[in-house]
Amino acid sequence: MCTPDGSVWVVFNGEIFNFLELRERFERDGVRFRSHADTEVLPYMYLKYGPTLVEHLNGMFAFALWDAAERQLMIARDRMGIKPLYYAQVKDRLYFASEIKALLTCCEIEPELDPAALREFLSLLYVPNPGTMFKRILKLPPGHVMFWRDGNVKIKRFWDGSQPVESLHDSEADLMAQCREVLKDSVRRQLISDVPVGFFLSGGLDSSTLLASAAQVHEGPLRCYSITFSDEHGKLEQSDEDARYAKLVAAHFKADWHQIVAHPNVVELLPKVIWHLDDAIADHAAIATYLICCDAKENVTVLLSGQGGDELFAGYRVHLVHRIVRGLKLVPAALRRGVIAKILKSLSNHPDNVPGVRPGLVLAYSRFIQRLLKLTDLERREQYAAMRSYLDEDELDELLSPQMRYSSRARHDAKLIQHFEEAEALDFIDQMLYVDQQTFLPDLNLAYSDKLSMAASIETRVPFLDNAVIDFMRRVPPSLKLHGYTQKYLLKKSMEGLLPREVIYRRKAAFGLPVRSWLRNELREMVGDLLSPQRIRQGGILNPATVSRMMRENESGERDYTLQIWALLTLELWQQCFVDGKGLAVASTVADC
Repeated sequence: MCTPDGSVWVVFNGEIFNFLELRERFERDGVRFRSHADTEVLPYMYLKYGPTLVEHLNGMFAFALWDAAERQLMIARDRMGIKPLYYAQVKDRLYFASEIKALLTCCEIEPELDPAALREFLSLLYVPNPGTMFKRILKLPPGHVMFWRDGNVKIKRFWDGSQPVESLHDSEADLMAQCREVLKDSVRRQLISDVPVGFFLSGGLDSSTLLASAAQVHEGPLRCYSITFSDEHGKLEQSDEDARYAKLVAAHFKADWHQIVAHPNVVELLPKVIWHLDDAIADHAAIATYLICCDAKENVTVLLSGQGGDELFAGYRVHLVHRIVRGLKLVPAALRRGVIAKILKSLSNHPDNVPGVRPGLVLAYSRFIQRLLKLTDLERREQYAAMRSYLDEDELDELLSPQMRYSSRARHDAKLIQHFEEAEALDFIDQMLYVDQQTFLPDLNLAYSDKLSMAASIETRVPFLDNAVIDFMRRVPPSLKLHGYTQKYLLKKSMEGLLPREVIYRRKAAFGLPVRSWLRNELREMVGDLLSPQRIRQGGILNPATVSRMMRENESGERDYTLQIWALLTLELWQQCFVDGKGLAVASTVADC
C-alpha cells in the first residue's frame, strides 16, 4: 500500500492490534483512508514519526517501507520476533522475504550450509539469530530495524529488554489484579477479527489462562482445539493427560471443544514439515501445530496460542536449575557420582519397573537429574547454557566430520552467553528470561508456530506477547515470577478462582508427541536409511561411527539420544530438501491439509 502521492510504499506481514486507535488520530487530522486494513496506517505513521514509527506499534509484524524521496528502504520486525524476516545482501543489492524459499528463487543466492550454524543447530536444535542454517542468509533480529540506501545497510535496535526498569511495589494482591486485567485486555485486542477465531488448548496453564481471559470479554461460545495420540504411542513420553485437562477447562467455560485424535503418516509428514520450516528446526511440536491447524481451518482462520507465557513468567525447568544445583552441592560428591548416578542409570534402563508411574515420566526425571549432576561445578550462566544444549563441545567435535569440525571453532552456546552479558544489570531470573526471549522464543517456538500455522492457512496470535503484557512483566519483581521453587507464581495466583485449581497446579510436562515411538517404529526405516554409515559418509558432514554409536546406545537404552537423533534426521532431510537439489521433488508432494 502507499500514500496517495506514491511517496511512501509499504509491504506488510502481520497484525497491528492498536491500528484503530492510530487510525482515529489521522482521521481527526483529515486523512481519508481508502481501506479498513491496518497496513494503510503505516505509510502515514512514517510521514508523521519517521523511523520511530515502530515505537508506536503494538502487534506482530514484519514490514518493508520505501521512502521514494530519500530513496531509502526501512525494514522492521516486531519486539519479540513473532513474524519472521529473512534477508541476503549480494554486492549492492538487498533481498528480503518472510520465507527463505522466496530468497532461494533468486539466481544470485545459492543454498549452502553454514558450518558455524551447524554446531548451534546440533546442540540447541535451532540456529540463534541473526544466523540461519544457510550461509549468507540472515534473520533480522527481533526488535530491530534495517536501513538500506545506495547499497549500504545499517541495523539498529528499536526495543531493548536488557536494561532494568523501575519495579512495581504494589502488594501481591494488587499485582494479581493487574495481571488479570492486562491479560484480559490483551486477549480482547487480539480477539478482534473479521474472520472466525479459536484457541489452541493443551490443558496447560498458559492456554487455559487465555481461554479464561476470553470468557470474560467475549460473548458466545469459544472454540478450542486439542490434539492427542494413542496410549501405545505415548507411553514413553512424560504425560498423556493433556486431553483430560483440556476437556476439563473447556467444560468449565462451556467452550466448543474439538479433540483431534491423530494417527499421522509421519514418514510422509516430516519432510513436508521441514519444507515449510525453511530453516532447520528440530522440534517435533511443529508436527502437532500443523495437524491442529489443518483440522481447525475448516471452522476458523485465527488461533490464539499460549506461547510466550513461559518466557515471561519463568515456566521452564531450566529456570529452576541454579536453585536445584545449589541443593545438590550439599550432597557429598562421592554419593552424587556413585550411588545416585547408579540408581538413575538403572531407572533409565528399566523405566517400566517403577509401579504406578508411567515409563515416560521415569525417563524424564532420571534424565533431568542426571544432567543436573554434571552441572555442580559450573557457574549459573553456564548451567543455563548446558541445560539448553543437547550436545557439549566435546560431543560436537566427536559427531562432526573432520572438515566440518575445523571449519568453525565458534562455541555453540556463544550467543546465549553474549545475551547474558548484555543483560548483566538484571536480576539473574530476568537475565534467563531475556536470553529466552532473544533466542529460544523467536528462533524455535515462534518460528515453527508461524510457519506451520501459515502452511495450513491459519494465523496464530500470541496474547502473552502483547506490548502491555511484556511491559507489565518487566516491572514485576523476579520473586513473583519464580517464588522459591514455584514457577509462574504470579500467573498461578492470578488465575485462582478463574481456573480449576488442578489445572493451575498440574505438573509441568513437555508436549506429549510420541517421538520415541515414531523413531522405534514408523520412522525406523527412514532413520536406518538416512543415518546409515554409507549415507553419512557420502554427506561429509557427520562422523558415521559416532552416529552409529548414538543410534545403538539409544536403541539399547544405555543413553537417551531421542532429540539428538531427531535433529540428525531433520538435518539430513533439510540437506536433501534445500541443498542437494531435491527441494522441488519435496515441494511437489506438499499437498493441502
